[in-house]
Amino acid sequence: MRDAVIVEAVRTAIGRGKPGGALAGVHPVDLSAQVLQDLEARTGLDAAGVDDVIWGCVSQVGEQAADIARYAVLAAGWPESVPGVTVDRQCGSSQQAVHQAAAGVIAGQYDIVVAGGVESMSRIPMGAAFVEGKLGIPFSSGITNRYPGVVFNQGVSAEMIAAEYGLSRTEVDEHALESHARAAAAIDAGRFAAQISPVTVRHEDGTQHQVTVDEGVRRDGTPETLARLRTSFAEDGVVTAANASQISDGAAAILVTTSEIAAANGWTPLARFHTGTVLGVDPVTMLKGPIPATAKVLDRAGLRISDIGAFEINEAFASVTLAWLRETGVEPELLNPNGGAIALGHPLGASGARLMTTLLHHMRDNNIRYGLQAMCEGGGQANATVLELL
Repeated sequence: MRDAVIVEAVRTAIGRGKPGGALAGVHPVDLSAQVLQDLEARTGLDAAGVDDVIWGCVSQVGEQAADIARYAVLAAGWPESVPGVTVDRQCGSSQQAVHQAAAGVIAGQYDIVVAGGVESMSRIPMGAAFVEGKLGIPFSSGITNRYPGVVFNQGVSAEMIAAEYGLSRTEVDEHALESHARAAAAIDAGRFAAQISPVTVRHEDGTQHQVTVDEGVRRDGTPETLARLRTSFAEDGVVTAANASQISDGAAAILVTTSEIAAANGWTPLARFHTGTVLGVDPVTMLKGPIPATAKVLDRAGLRISDIGAFEINEAFASVTLAWLRETGVEPELLNPNGGAIALGHPLGASGARLMTTLLHHMRDNNIRYGLQAMCEGGGQANATVLELL
């Protein structure tokens, strides 16, 4: 039976998703091409042998429209024979891309495939695909009749989760500060260096510089400064801009093949794609998906939660990861050990592959056999993945 292994995983540093952000001047097609080219250079990959590029992207409009995966392939200078397909499973788009890549490799549909994703939220603002409602919205009468009076909003969901688990403003703020502290420590220790693909940014005056460090990490936050911020979704709530994930720009890419093909190419894989799953949950409290997804993927993998040495659960909001900790009983130091999306940022379509890249390198650096990743996703869904170090 064929398997699926991950040969290499790279990501850009993550830029703040606003004008003036470190990567705001880079077209998302070129940002995607950068990590494809770096993956090729690191592995000695013959791009002509790539069967497909599966690319996650959420806001597929404007510069990210028209199957950005295909244009990323062309911008990277890869042969015209290499196809590309773009996936949207909201925040889990590039994790879903890896799942599809692994499934295709195991099934024999692919031999070598690249999965990953991109999002430039400074250039294509979140919600841009709605075109300000001019072409309607995706919530038909069938949806509004089933969920009368409901506004599908992730921030509101985060507040509902905080209320359900009795999470205080102090708890979520402390969780956010810990995320920044871990990310800063990882940067200072050089733990991200091997996974980051430097991006050259060229300026109008002819100068250029390389972006190699995640831009959103703050070192000056205190409980007092966070406590002064206004809440974003409920006057008496807990969610603020400081304890929610950042709007960001970034891309990540992962090379997937079989162990046999890897050996034939002289590649030493990082890990085996052990198990993947996806499920749906209540679309109102949509962000609770990683909790049942974790249980489901462990069941399918035949593993216990105590077998897992590191977890990457997307830190969409502090209440999401705190609720996950409450339900799973995992030791907090095993969760997002190098910081989460509150500190590092959340470039929507790239985040699944970014988390996986960070997890894989952490597993390798610390000789961790099993790692688990899960993402909450718009509409009430979640992907979960178990990786096994090789």
